[in-house]
Amino acid sequence: MKNIGNTFVGICLGASTLSLVEMQEIGKKITVVNTITQAHLGNVRLCLLDILGRHEQLFYAKFCVTGRKLRHALHLSSIAEPEAVELAIKHILPESHPYRIVISAGGETFIVYHLAESGFIQHIQAGNKCASGTGEFFLQQLHRMDLSLEDIAGLEVPEKSYKVSGRCSVFCKSDCTHALNKGVPKTSVIGGLTEMMADKLDELLGKLPRENAILIGGCGRNTGMVHYLRQKIDNLFIPDEAPYLEALGAACWAVDHTTLPFPGLQELFRDDIQHFSSHQALGKFNHLVHFKKLPHSQAMQGDQVILGLDVGSTSTKGIVMRKKDKAILASSYLRTNGDPIAASRNVYSFLAGQIKVDIVIKALGITGSGRQIAGLHA
Repeated sequence: MKNIGNTFVGICLGASTLSLVEMQEIGKKITVVNTITQAHLGNVRLCLLDILGRHEQLFYAKFCVTGRKLRHALHLSSIAEPEAVELAIKHILPESHPYRIVISAGGETFIVYHLAESGFIQHIQAGNKCASGTGEFFLQQLHRMDLSLEDIAGLEVPEKSYKVSGRCSVFCKSDCTHALNKGVPKTSVIGGLTEMMADKLDELLGKLPRENAILIGGCGRNTGMVHYLRQKIDNLFIPDEAPYLEALGAACWAVDHTTLPFPGLQELFRDDIQHFSSHQALGKFNHLVHFKKLPHSQAMQGDQVILGLDVGSTSTKGIVMRKKDKAILASSYLRTNGDPIAASRNVYSFLAGQIKVDIVIKALGITGSGRQIAGLHA
């Protein structure tokens, strides 16, 4: 396909989000006319093909791709993320801007770019590979509490946040789980998570000055983290373009360079580049897994049973088992949602709804991370 000269598309293939920016030459000015940010849920190929398939008018544009891992997997011109950041900053800010630090807080990695007065990046500092404190880890913890970013956007920052460990994702998750199981309010746990994220960014800055910094990436939507980060950095600026800044920089590159023509959807991905998203689905290997089934039966009047409850950090499970033959008479599997007491009671209710006769509970066993508080309220 042949490029047309007045439409420019930048794409950033991020760890958790795909962003696209469309620019057009209108008169003598290059203007952003459309932006898309979409979580790819681990399937970058499907997400990109879906977006481009709904915007066929872009097939004749000039394309440029960026992203740390997957930009080389496409038959398109590409640039490294630092170059995309430089170009985007130059596009949205005047030459005399005071900012010398760009903090990229994304789903997988935190990165600090140190800008020279010329606007070029002179130093890059990346966070460690531990997931704790990253945007995706934060979303996972919210999901375990049955919350979303939209749910917490209007929450006030708690007067006292619950301190959680930031040195390891396992420790951090355990801290959150134990806090919720002890009845600590979700707002305090969320406050602790967002404060920990701000602390990790502050640590990443090292000896750089705590002033005049730009925050980009999806974590800019995390109001709690931004609140704590503003306490550490004077003049923290979050541009409107923060969620798609790298894609904007890629589009800016396409404006001034000759690019590879768009090959079409069928030829877009290179077959000689292997990455995890191209592997077969695990569902195709079910034949290699042996599933064990326990006997199930209907409860009879007067059955002596054992009640089992597992209160986990993510899910709460329960069964009613007949004592004499170990047959399962009722079972339930529900999400804990950060409230082990309510989850336990819901499981009891679901189990009771499956038993239509009077039975005798001879024993109750409780396990899982929420076993103490659930045991108190059984």
